[in-house]
Amino acid sequence: MKVVLAGASGLIGSALAGELRTAGHEVLRLVRRAPREPDERGWDPPAGRIDDGALAGAQAVVNLCGAPIAGGRWSHARRQLLVNSRLEPTEVLATAVAEQDIPLLVNASAAGYYGDKGDQVVEETAPRGAGFLADLCRDWEAATQRATDAGVRVVRLRTGHVLARRGGLVGMLKPLFFLALGAKLGNGRQYMPWIHVEDQVAAMRHLIENDTVSGAVNVCSPNPVTNTEFTAAFGRAMHRPAPLFVPAPVIKLGAGDSDGEILYSQRMVPTVLAANGFTHRHPSLDETFASLLT
Repeated sequence: MKVVLAGASGLIGSALAGELRTAGHEVLRLVRRAPREPDERGWDPPAGRIDDGALAGAQAVVNLCGAPIAGGRWSHARRQLLVNSRLEPTEVLATAVAEQDIPLLVNASAAGYYGDKGDQVVEETAPRGAGFLADLCRDWEAATQRATDAGVRVVRLRTGHVLARRGGLVGMLKPLFFLALGAKLGNGRQYMPWIHVEDQVAAMRHLIENDTVSGAVNVCSPNPVTNTEFTAAFGRAMHRPAPLFVPAPVIKLGAGDSDGEILYSQRMVPTVLAANGFTHRHPSLDETFASLLT
C-alpha cells in the first residue's frame, strides 16, 4: 500500500514511517521545504498547495500535523497557532483526498475532545466536553468533513499522551525526576490517557490495514491512570522519590490556562480498537517505563 504522510518529522510520524515500511508499505512524506530525498514531496498548507502528483496512486493519507500543545504559554497568539497548525493542513488534505478519490484519510485528534470527564470511563461515544481544547478538537475533526462527504473512509485518532524514549512527555519529565523534582499536578486525581509509542504506531497501522474501521478511535492504553499513579510509576522507574506536588493555581498561571484544562481528567479506553482485534504490546505503565527509561 502507498501511504502519504504529513507530519512525518514528529515523534509519532517518524515512528509510523518506520513501522509501515517494515510492514512492506511504501511511504511518501509531505514536507514544507524543497524536497531533498526521493520519498519527499512538497506542500504549503497555508497556500492550499500540494505538489502535482504527490498523492498519485496513494491508498491512504495520514495527517499528523499540529503544533505541540505543551509548547508554551497559551497566549492568544499561541492558541491561534494551535488552531491554524491543525485546521489548515486538515482542510487541504481532506479536499485533496476527496478530489483524487483516495480511499482513506487517517487524521490526528486528541483526548482533549472529551473535556473534563472526572472518573467517568470514556469511550468513543462519549459527548464532547467544554473548553478550548474540546472546541479545537471539534473543529479539527470537522475539517475532515469534505472527505467524509465524498465517501472517503475517515479515521479520527483521539490520542492520549504518547510515551517514547526520547521527546514528548517522557523527555520533558526525565530531567525533573533525575533531580528529584518529580511532582504530581494539582490534587493528582485527574486521569491521564497514555500509550507506548510502539502501540501508537501499531494501532495506526492496524487501522490503515483494517478497512472496516472509520470515525473516532481512542488511541490509548486500556489501563488509564491518575496523575498520582503516573507520577509514582515514573519515580519508581527512575529510582527517585516523587513526594512533591504543584498546586493547581501555579499550573494555571504558568501555562496561561485560566480554566485549568491541563488538569482535566479523561479516563479514556480504546473500545473501538479492542472490538476490532487490536492487542497492545505494552498495556502496563510500569513495564512501559521500564522499557523506556532503562
